[in-house]
Amino acid sequence: MTFKNIITELESLPPLSNTPFIIKQLYSCGAQNIDIIKLVKAIEDDAVVAANILKMINAPIYGFSRKIASISQAVTLFGTDEIYGLVLRYAVDEQLKADTSIYGVDNKIFNDICQLQSSLMLQWYARIDLRHAQFMAPLALIMESGKLVLANEIMKSNYIKKFTFGYKKAKNIIEFEHDLLGTTTYYLSGLLFEYWKLEPLYAEILKGLDFEANTSEKMKSYIDSLDVVRTAVNVREILTKKSIHEACLIVEEMGLDPEHFEKVALRVKEQYNKIRINRMKK
Repeated sequence: MTFKNIITELESLPPLSNTPFIIKQLYSCGAQNIDIIKLVKAIEDDAVVAANILKMINAPIYGFSRKIASISQAVTLFGTDEIYGLVLRYAVDEQLKADTSIYGVDNKIFNDICQLQSSLMLQWYARIDLRHAQFMAPLALIMESGKLVLANEIMKSNYIKKFTFGYKKAKNIIEFEHDLLGTTTYYLSGLLFEYWKLEPLYAEILKGLDFEANTSEKMKSYIDSLDVVRTAVNVREILTKKSIHEACLIVEEMGLDPEHFEKVALRVKEQYNKIRINRMKK
């Protein structure tokens, strides 16, 4: 298994459905300028996408006390950025069905991780820069897509046991992936977004996440905020004392308030613990 194998796997993927691209065109002038009526109609015109968006939104992790029954209601509550992320997430998941057990988590927990990363990004950064938070929360929701690509490739190879053992023992996941492939799954996510011609800035951010490059101050803030979120929530540690502490150190290096981040992270953790307890009762 090599990086070349992974690229071949990417290039063999079928195209996404038309809906994500129709919706992408609506966002061409910026999420803040989008025509809400056209957005709702574009989603509702694809009954399968609409049903799955509502299914994701009504998941316990979002914590709504009442059922969200319509796309227009969902857009009002979530905002246009997050809805775009949910549409992309569904479209990507449809093409990248994978067994995530090689990372030590089942698919339900993997899905939780993605949603927690997005929720943490939005709740943490909203007080710092709301527009940044709204733009980055959808990316946080789908940034782990490269892990699905890698999982599919691993499951077709003779590397399953070796990979699972190595992933479990590795002190640093990013270094383990890089030693194995010469790249990381976040870079793969960026390549995936490029291949499907999704949001180009998302692809650029993900490709620069684990590789040093001369970037603008704005790009660095995007990359650093993603690094904070994935440090606090990942397939190895979901808002543990250690992962929150390590994330706080990055926040401090960014010149931001680590106490604020810790407070938000603990609140998100408390919400998630309640969901897990309720699941066990069922």
